Amino acid sequence: MSFAVVFDSAGTLLNTYRVAKDICNKKLLPGIETTTLTFSSPDRVLVVLPVHSKDIMKTPGEMLLSEYLVENSIGFGVSCTRKIVTAEEIGDVLYSDCQVKVSDLQECIRNVWTVCKAESIVTLNSGAIINMADKRIEFAITAGGWPFDGAKEAITALHRMGVPTFIASGDRVTKLEKMADYLGIPHDRVYGVATPTVKAQIVNDLRQEYDKVLMVGDGINDLYAMRNADIAILTIEQTGDRPEELYKEADYVVKNVSEVVALVQELLRSSGHFDRDDCGGSYKR
Repeated sequence: MSFAVVFDSAGTLLNTYRVAKDICNKKLLPGIETTTLTFSSPDRVLVVLPVHSKDIMKTPGEMLLSEYLVENSIGFGVSCTRKIVTAEEIGDVLYSDCQVKVSDLQECIRNVWTVCKAESIVTLNSGAIINMADKRIEFAITAGGWPFDGAKEAITALHRMGVPTFIASGDRVTKLEKMADYLGIPHDRVYGVATPTVKAQIVNDLRQEYDKVLMVGDGINDLYAMRNADIAILTIEQTGDRPEELYKEADYVVKNVSEVVALVQELLRSSGHFDRDDCGGSYKR
């Protein structure tokens, strides 16, 4: 019997700190859960922007963010939404917004960098939450992530058991590939800028190839993928409250990503897929 494990990235493999700038109220919201913030309104769309933090910090703060995006031909990816909306409709709002300045995003980047600068391996992602009803950028956002202790070792252990691992995340691909290199996950198993629906489809597609597919996630944007998986695992290593729906959907709840290895070991053992050497800890196929 063949197994595969799909991981979300932020909050699952990566200890993630996020901050949002409430544009209307001119208020910084440190430590916010951006997917929950997005899902709290059916009119919100979370987009990731393929911008480099250093370039943003060098740009005059008074410049409109929309102007910066247009001048530099910067696209976007839809990370999370409850609303069915086209890329053209999103782009019309994103590239014509007249409120958000580059300084709003700079403020987010500075806050995140202050929190995670001591980490040796860090990924930074920036983006925005667009309100399609109001036709404006409602929040500027930045997130910084670094591997949870034991994440790399967990991935290595799964690979040694012959269990392939995948990443399906709303983060942008280039940042995910950087982290995948560290974790030892091949680039062709990394799916970035994945909306909740796309994550669910990735799980469905993998179920055509593997006997059992496990989905490991921590946020509301993982719910559909967890529902489609053969086995749903909710990780609560990242601090913060989670919707009750996630707990109801989960077959297992773990406090550390390394616990996924033990779960997979037990599943493989019960299926007769391998025998564990109690002394050496090796696995026989």
